[in-house]
Amino acid sequence: MAHTKNHDYHILPPSIWPLLGALAGFVMLFGAVLFFHDKGPWMFLAGVVGVLYVMFGWWSDVVHEGQTGDHTPVVRIGLRYGFILFIMSEVMFFAAWFWSFFKHAMYPMGPYSPAIDGVWPPVGIETFDPWHLPLINTLILLCSGCAATWAHHALVHENNREDMKRGLAIAIVLGVLFTVLQAYEYSHAGFGFSGNIYGANFFMATGFHGAHVIIGTIFLFVCLMRTLKGHFTPEQHVGFEAAAWYWHFVDVVWLFLFAAVYVWGG
Repeated sequence: MAHTKNHDYHILPPSIWPLLGALAGFVMLFGAVLFFHDKGPWMFLAGVVGVLYVMFGWWSDVVHEGQTGDHTPVVRIGLRYGFILFIMSEVMFFAAWFWSFFKHAMYPMGPYSPAIDGVWPPVGIETFDPWHLPLINTLILLCSGCAATWAHHALVHENNREDMKRGLAIAIVLGVLFTVLQAYEYSHAGFGFSGNIYGANFFMATGFHGAHVIIGTIFLFVCLMRTLKGHFTPEQHVGFEAAAWYWHFVDVVWLFLFAAVYVWGG
């Protein structure tokens, strides 16, 4: 038969999502430029809504493909490779902030030169005590990662969906708690984002990590909702595996931030 499938790959039908995603991304970024030039946030917000709509629709299609058997073992390998490359790009994204932080910490610029009067942190900056709230947040995030690992082990090695649900729920609650405590920490910062290089580096590095925590928490929440609907099996759980990988990446980045920014850099 001409239309009989005799291979392990999934040939995708024509999709509108790539075009809509490109248009929404353009509107969002162009709107951000207008927003930065005091032209109002409405075009930017419209672009954000468009991007979120594309994300929801496109990933819904991917979930449907997985539930209808289109994600063969070969396809699942490709999905895993793609997500690994995405995490590698995220590693390089954070490498830029670490690079900036270490550069200014090791060669702090004074009015004349680093060798004469450069100090780090800059004069007048009151840094956080790393052994109080930052340490608590570190333990919270590590415990959340352990809960996600428990959920993954329960599914893959035991096919225990109840423990999987419990592990995901604990990981999500701890992720939300981390975000709440980080917001509390920010509200008590003795320095701002602008006016000093320490504040700019601190808020860009920890702030982007905080955004990743929020994204990862949503990722895990979606996995929990899918679990409640009966999705995922010990053999086929790429979506949940990607969420667990992402959450562990968030954990590792925070450990480096805690050691470099809070302990060493403070």
